[in-house]
Amino acid sequence: DMGGSNASNSEGSITSTVRANATYGQSIVSWSGNGTGGATVGHGLSGAPEMVICKRRNNGTDQWAVYHASLGLGFLELNTTAVYSSANDRWGSVNPTSSVMNLGHAGSTNNSSGTYIAYMFDSVAGYSKFGTYEGDGSTSHAITTGFKPAFVLTKNVDSPSDPQDWFMFDNTRSPSNPVKKLLKPNSSNAEGTDSTGLVNFTDTGFTWLKGNDGINKSGDTFIYMAFADKREYAYWLDQ
Repeated sequence: DMGGSNASNSEGSITSTVRANATYGQSIVSWSGNGTGGATVGHGLSGAPEMVICKRRNNGTDQWAVYHASLGLGFLELNTTAVYSSANDRWGSVNPTSSVMNLGHAGSTNNSSGTYIAYMFDSVAGYSKFGTYEGDGSTSHAITTGFKPAFVLTKNVDSPSDPQDWFMFDNTRSPSNPVKKLLKPNSSNAEGTDSTGLVNFTDTGFTWLKGNDGINKSGDTFIYMAFADKREYAYWLDQ
């Protein structure tokens, strides 16, 4: 749920069009680039974005640029296995604020002839979290979110000699533990299934059941985004 209607937002140096739901910490933002490093766009959230997924709409060759606050101002690419890059040409050299997201000058976020769409998120207690963890290679590695996830997306940001896929899990395709069905946003492959399950969704987070390089390689750093079931969160708000 991204809110009821689009709104023009002029808080940044580039006027953006925003559809936001601050209660759930999520917004859709569109803009036309100007090619200028240090440009900003308003995002409509109540806090600084902790994760941003952006795509240039009028050029199919530009990658999906990803910002994750735990990693700083570098970037990942949702549609590739590339490891984290510290280059700041996607998100500039200034951290986002509670009103604007900063842009660099790269084609995937701010080309002078580019048009863009971005999905921006900040965490909401009991509903969403955007964090990081260190893999331990075990069969019982618990990650705490503070709620029972309905959706988890994760990426190994290390291992430059052996870049890893993104992994996506949810409780709709796998309604009971262990979660066996998975998708890889960077791959054109059909849905995959692990016969014994890769993860359990618990009341306080999620627990990896294997030491796979893509989700729990010992010594590697991983980022994740996790969401609770909206219906359960709404019930929790009413209590």
